[in-house]
Amino acid sequence: MGTPFNKAFGAGILAAALLLPSAAWSAGALNVDARAYTCSQISQIIRQNKKVFVRSGFGGSSFRYPPAKCGLGYARTTANFRDKTGKQCALDYACTYDSGSFYNNP
Repeated sequence: MGTPFNKAFGAGILAAALLLPSAAWSAGALNVDARAYTCSQISQIIRQNKKVFVRSGFGGSSFRYPPAKCGLGYARTTANFRDKTGKQCALDYACTYDSGSFYNNP
């Protein structure tokens, strides 16, 4: 079996292995509030930072640039939200969860 130290060490390694990918993923995207920028500024931020989460209201949308960089199980679509001037923005490179994807069906 092993000593209590070995069991604790193994459990710590397992926990780190499971938590690191989710922490790395969340740290990679820049969070932007849609009400703080204009449509053109948000578009420019997405192009410069490549991975951006745009908050609008209670939720938000994830954007990847270039558009072909959406992850497995995600589809490219258009996202609509209002900017700081109240103008309706429509950006065409949002990555959204694709429930019909092979990767999301067991």
